[in-house]
Amino acid sequence: MRKAIVLALSLGIAAPAYAQEAPDRHFTVDDLFGLTVAADPQISPDGRQVAYVRRANDIMTDAAVSSIWMVDTSSGAQTPLVTGAGAHFAPRWSPDGSRLAYVSTESGGGPELHVRWMASGESANITALPESPGSLSWSPDGTMIAYTARVPGKPVSLGKPASKPEGAQWKAPPAITDAVTYRFDGAGYLKPGYTQVFLVSATGGAPRQLTSGDRNHDGPIEWMPDASALLISGNRDENWELAGLDTEVYAIDIASGAIRELTTRDGMDASPQVSPDGRRIAYLGFDDEGRDAHMAGLYLMDSDGTNHRRIAAGFDRSFDSLEWTEAGIFAGYEDEGVYRVARISTSGSVDPLPARIAAPGYTRPYVGGQWSVSDRGNLAFTSGSATRPADVSVLRGNRSVQLTRLNEVFLSGKQLGETREIAVTMPDGKDIPSWILLPPDYVEGTRVPMILEIHGGPHAAYGPHFASDYQIYASSGYAVLFTNPSGSSGYGSQFLGGIDGTYPVPNDAELLAAVDAAVAAGYADPENLFVTGGSGGGILTAWLVGKTDRFAAAASNKPVINWTTMALAADAYPFFARYWMKGMPWENPEGYWARSPLAAADKINTPTLVLVAAEDYRTPRFEAEQFYGALKLRGVDTALLVTPGGSHGDTTMSPSQLGAKTSAVVAWFDKYRTDSGAE
Repeated sequence: MRKAIVLALSLGIAAPAYAQEAPDRHFTVDDLFGLTVAADPQISPDGRQVAYVRRANDIMTDAAVSSIWMVDTSSGAQTPLVTGAGAHFAPRWSPDGSRLAYVSTESGGGPELHVRWMASGESANITALPESPGSLSWSPDGTMIAYTARVPGKPVSLGKPASKPEGAQWKAPPAITDAVTYRFDGAGYLKPGYTQVFLVSATGGAPRQLTSGDRNHDGPIEWMPDASALLISGNRDENWELAGLDTEVYAIDIASGAIRELTTRDGMDASPQVSPDGRRIAYLGFDDEGRDAHMAGLYLMDSDGTNHRRIAAGFDRSFDSLEWTEAGIFAGYEDEGVYRVARISTSGSVDPLPARIAAPGYTRPYVGGQWSVSDRGNLAFTSGSATRPADVSVLRGNRSVQLTRLNEVFLSGKQLGETREIAVTMPDGKDIPSWILLPPDYVEGTRVPMILEIHGGPHAAYGPHFASDYQIYASSGYAVLFTNPSGSSGYGSQFLGGIDGTYPVPNDAELLAAVDAAVAAGYADPENLFVTGGSGGGILTAWLVGKTDRFAAAASNKPVINWTTMALAADAYPFFARYWMKGMPWENPEGYWARSPLAAADKINTPTLVLVAAEDYRTPRFEAEQFYGALKLRGVDTALLVTPGGSHGDTTMSPSQLGAKTSAVVAWFDKYRTDSGAE
């Protein structure tokens, strides 16, 4: 064959072409490496430029690579600012817009604070740190940068160890802790130490530690306009470790380091923002009423901590982000499947802006997003759609203008599933917001296998946003139903509180009603129904298969199976017992057991795949393993998938791990699919 090709070429005759497989027009697990998302858009003070973090999945390193880019808000022209070896993130403009602070690991020695001079394009390493700096904040005159960083502490010691001979090779000594929170999801087992606030010159040099002691001093950090003090939030009380949701706003005097408490209520006070004239402080907070979720309101106080008052009290949404510039107060909130920002006057009038903000995640369609405001009120934000992950957009007047199209070339070659809204109304009249993603080759009027995918939280929300998991399911011939049942955020206080003290009830009935609606609408094949979800969705998956046999198969990802073991060993165990279960396990063992999916294990017949990450400390691995063990003992078909190195969130997993997890779910469902679509 090789001789024939050479001869053909020498005679000027076209050689026979070898058949090459055409690219798959559907979205597959391999396409995860083609995705790029925008995050953390920071608009310059004059509103002319946006620095943002670009995250691209690298197939050779199996990791997301972070770089910092700049986009011109008028022309949309893009410029790479900080790329190359390492990760580069957290860009923050100096007050005059001439410099950009950021964090980088390019040296290979860990995250370090850098500053870039925009005119020259030169960057300098401002200070080397043992751990990553957080909450970067420029002083008003641009001469200093404040940040937070963990300061190592002395470990607990009990007894006197044996004397180690010189040259002996001994095992590591036992680790001892007396901290309430001794491990945390994403961070693992915590080293001794506390988060402190530092100051460093914007041109480099040794930093100055402003706070100290056995308390955490958390950001974000806000400067007073005269640079006399910093504002932070946290809890400095004696019982801070068991204080629950109680945090306060504090002022730190720059000259002396003295810390003054500006709020005192039992509940959350956080995210302080000072008015441009320095006379007032806006902050977010709520009274702790012992519920499993609270609505955060917007408050004002005088700069000395007096005259506290709530504004916009009639606005039935929970604020979770805040900025105050010369253009006014801006606050972010979830609203019926979309993230939004409103401009709020000091008298409390609320003017929602038309920007539709999207989260920078891409695996599932969670509501969220990131934004920033210029001095004159220009808004930069992450935007997206049901068919595109996050890009960068700006708001010009009442019109959103998309500045980047990071995935347009790649995804324009893919045939993606279409998302449609489904009407779901409960017998009591309550509407359950719901959507369905149809397979890319869907033929109108036909029924297809359907996956009910349930969001976590449970106080979170889905919306019609891009989800790679869903597109992979759809490419395999499944429709995907997703909903916002009671307890979901963004629908007001009554809806948010609909599961307080009862979860996972009434979510079970609401989710099954959504399934009924998808069947009634002619989309779902009632003989090929499947269910999956992660975290809160994993709990509900395990709960549903104990209540009904209508699902052909299930996949429960990072579930809670036994509320007693969860409440005593999860990373936030003081929170779950107090707020979710309304008491300790020994005070209400029957209530704990009644709300545990494990209690109905004897009724489970549905083949169920169980998934968890090896270092998940939010819904610990042993929860999933209990479920797997119970199903094995019951003789129910099951398998256990454990992702090494990952923790609770998808961002802790590599692209290949995310793809493997989703692919396993598809294979598990295909095993029990009875239509002709399964391979």
